[in-house]
Amino acid sequence: MRPPRRPWALTAAATLITAVFLLPVYWMAKTSLTAPDRILVPSPRWIPAPVTTDNYDTALSYEGLTRALLNSLVISSGVVALTLLLGLPLGYALARVRMRGSGTMVLALLVAQLPPAIVLAAPLFILERRAGLDDSYLGLIAADTTLTLPFTVIVLRPVLRAVPPELEEAALVDGCGLTGVLLRVVLPIMVPGVIAAAGLSFLLAWGEFLFGLTLAQGSDVRPVTVVLNAFVGQHGTAWGALMATATLISLPVVGVFALFQRFIVGGLTAGSVRG
Repeated sequence: MRPPRRPWALTAAATLITAVFLLPVYWMAKTSLTAPDRILVPSPRWIPAPVTTDNYDTALSYEGLTRALLNSLVISSGVVALTLLLGLPLGYALARVRMRGSGTMVLALLVAQLPPAIVLAAPLFILERRAGLDDSYLGLIAADTTLTLPFTVIVLRPVLRAVPPELEEAALVDGCGLTGVLLRVVLPIMVPGVIAAAGLSFLLAWGEFLFGLTLAQGSDVRPVTVVLNAFVGQHGTAWGALMATATLISLPVVGVFALFQRFIVGGLTAGSVRG
């Protein structure tokens, strides 16, 4: 492949696009460090002066913030576990088992990602209320899994198809069952894909707002994204505390992506080339 003639142009374009995407994140962090009486000035500054942590003090003094952070951690971890528990066998079946309608099932998974969450909120509320799962961790985990499971199966299916079938056939000849083949042979090979699916499922569950608002009536299981709504009042919005809380919520997302960036990128491209 011939290298590009003007690599500096590509670098400049990539830098510009990245800066555009990161501008809201920078403005959020900048606002969180700006004094409350200087946030809504006619001529805002790009650099807060003076830098203050008053907004973080206000956010951390909110009574339910710590519990909400713990709730989001429990819900997101549960979503990852349930998504992988269901997504791995389903992805393996669609990738390896010859059965009628497998293409239709993949198409159905693609279509399942099209409706917005607001379309699913009311039916899920009714079903979980009848099943007694409303206002519970399990109910929120099940609701968020409806968003992460189709995406996970679509990510894992090409990764599974890239695994040489000869390895599975050899394991079956040696007496290993189908479950053993999946857990002992296939799973160790597709670790990057599993980590990618787990990381993206965690990020989707961590940032989910609508199900937390509709299915969690009490503060015992309410995720942290719903707490952001508490800073929006009838007579105004506490922008400083709101941006400080949003920055705190974003830190786990940045940490997960920074730690598993190599696995996430490698997992998403693992099934693109089959050798």
